[in-house]
Amino acid sequence: MTPASPTDGTSALPEPPTVVSRCPGCGAVLAAVPGLEARHEGASPGCTRLFDVTVRGLRDEAPSDVRTAGLVELATAAYDAQHGGGPDAVARLRTQLGEGARRPVLDAPPAQWRSTVADVAADLDVVDLPVLLRSWAQAVSADWAGDPA
Repeated sequence: MTPASPTDGTSALPEPPTVVSRCPGCGAVLAAVPGLEARHEGASPGCTRLFDVTVRGLRDEAPSDVRTAGLVELATAAYDAQHGGGPDAVARLRTQLGEGARRPVLDAPPAQWRSTVADVAADLDVVDLPVLLRSWAQAVSADWAGDPA
């Protein structure tokens, strides 16, 4: 098959981004967008932006819906636990999940996460956001406990 050309009536596929960055917190590889500022210690600007965009609708609804507000708190706790929040963030996440202090906590963040906000965003068209966020939060807690994948 020959590449598409402007004269044959087909369009070429979009070019992939030429510059990517790896989030130092969760390890997600995302397109580097010039001009984004780092607003969350331990996270790349692109990762923080993706998180903000992913939960924006929930944040808009949270003031008028207690369940949605709880979901925003859970998502924020999971994000913080993956991005340098330390033991306090893990404890807050586990409280949100109703786990309390039952699970152990590793001395350092895991070398690899089984799920990130990029995975949540990638599955939005096939799975409801609340389900994705709860699953992500549970995975982050399990990773901090050293549970096998």
